[in-house]
Amino acid sequence: MSNSDNTTALAENKVLILYLLDQIPNGIIENGLFKIVTSINGVNYFYFKQVLTDLFETKLVGLVTKDESDDVVKITSEGKNALSLTQDVLPGIIKLKADNLFKQELSSVTEETSVTAEFIPKNENDYTIKCKIVENNETIFEVRTVAGSRDRAKRIVDNWNTNASKIYPEILDILLKSYN
Repeated sequence: MSNSDNTTALAENKVLILYLLDQIPNGIIENGLFKIVTSINGVNYFYFKQVLTDLFETKLVGLVTKDESDDVVKITSEGKNALSLTQDVLPGIIKLKADNLFKQELSSVTEETSVTAEFIPKNENDYTIKCKIVENNETIFEVRTVAGSRDRAKRIVDNWNTNASKIYPEILDILLKSYN
């Protein structure tokens, strides 16, 4: 790839990311954005990060903290201005592909990110576990607990990821129950 091809591809990918973010008013987590972009043009993660870092540095996109743990990427007003001036850089075929893939990818990304769980080791016998339900980039339920072994932490995370739709209502029932 020649240098001018490289520069053109970089410009197209920046405009593509701005174009997509312009259609997601509440922003999107970085991983979700990567899944959508890569489904459109097949870029690898490191190239995606380079393009996104450029957009952050030039203040065309920004990070917004929705709650204490999930930052979402949003287009800035400068980004909207830049998009209106550069949208014609985006080839029609990529724009068409973006429009066609966008809605299905966004809904699958939204579904994928709706139930999450992770465990973080504090030391070899102490793990912090965080289980969440997120809807439209907003945390609607979150529980944190600790486990005394990696095995227990993994079992909790796996169980949450598989059975959150059963566990969440049970926890709500317990929280709403009267203990007189």
